[in-house]
Amino acid sequence: MSRMDYFRQGGTPFDGFLYAVLGQDQAGNTISVLSALARLGRDPWDEAAELSALSSAGAQARLEVLLDRFPDVPAGNRDPHATIPGLVALLPSAPAAKLSVENVLPQSMKLPGIGPIIAFAVLIFFLVQTFFLGSDGSGD
Repeated sequence: MSRMDYFRQGGTPFDGFLYAVLGQDQAGNTISVLSALARLGRDPWDEAAELSALSSAGAQARLEVLLDRFPDVPAGNRDPHATIPGLVALLPSAPAAKLSVENVLPQSMKLPGIGPIIAFAVLIFFLVQTFFLGSDGSGD
């Protein structure tokens, strides 16, 4: 399962912003902020977290620069509801601005504790011991 699928299942505070529709590209496909950022080679969740940490004016300026570099959806073909200030308004509010991708990962994507690591090490130990010191199969 891809990272995006994990995020989509659990949802993140950035979903409203990332899944906002920018408009149609030249082929008639619907383009979201997420797909635009991905096509620009940016990590959408990292970019959303960084935009959230900026002031409203700073986020608007940065997003404007990013979208100006995205020629697939010309400014005249953008959804009128997807204006830069409207998109920035979809970002998490100030208390949530300290969010980062590491803080919004679903529990299923976080690293396991020490218990499973020890259990795996013990299993490997017994397998190696059986391989090198194992019996001849006669049961004696």
